[in-house]
Amino acid sequence: MENAKVQEILEKQVLTVAKAVEDKLDDEISALDRLDMDDIEVLRERRLQQMKKMAEKRSRWISLGHGEYSEIPSEKDFFAAVKASDRVVCHFYRDNWPCKVVDKHLSILAKQHMETRFVKINAEKSPFLAEKLKIIVLPTIALIKNAKVDDYVVGFDELGGTDEFSTEELEERLAKAQVIFFEGESSLNPRSGSQARRSVRQSTKPDSSDSE
Repeated sequence: MENAKVQEILEKQVLTVAKAVEDKLDDEISALDRLDMDDIEVLRERRLQQMKKMAEKRSRWISLGHGEYSEIPSEKDFFAAVKASDRVVCHFYRDNWPCKVVDKHLSILAKQHMETRFVKINAEKSPFLAEKLKIIVLPTIALIKNAKVDDYVVGFDELGGTDEFSTEELEERLAKAQVIFFEGESSLNPRSGSQARRSVRQSTKPDSSDSE
C-alpha cells in the first residue's frame, strides 16, 4: 500500500515536470512564430557581423603567431610578444626531460586555443627575465594576461606530481587561470590565491592591441 502511494506521488511529480517543459517549449515556439521578416533579417545581420568579427580576430591572432608553439629567441622579443597578445602562455625551460614533456602538451594546446599565444624561452639564456619574474624551478609556465604575469604553473606539483599528467589536466589548469577559453567562453573560475601580479611591460603605457 505504501509503495502504491509513493508511486502515485512520483508519477504526479513526473507529470508536473513534463508539463513545465512543454509550457516552456510552447512559449519558445510562440516567440519564434511572432518573428516577422524584419526581425529575422536583423538576427541574420547580427550573426553575420559576429562571424566577420571572429574571422578578423582569428586572422590577427594568426599574424601574431597564435595557433603554434614557438620559441622566443631573446628577452626583447618576449616583451614584444606579451604586449601584442592579451593572453600568453610562456614556458621557461632548459634542455631536460621534464621541459620536453611540457613542450609536448603545449604544442597540442597551442593548436586548440587560437585565442592564446603559446611560446617558450630558454631560462638559462634569459637571466634578466628569470630574475625579474623569480623563475627558480624549471619547468615553469608563466600565465600572462594583458602584459602581466597573472599566475604560474611551477613544476608538476599541481599536475599530480608526475610527468605522466595528461594534456587535459594541463588544459584545465590553464583554463582555471582564464588564460585560455573553452568554446570561446571561460569555463572555470579564476584560480584563487594566485601569486601577486608582476608587470612585464617595458613601459607603463597601455598598449595591448588584442582586446576582446
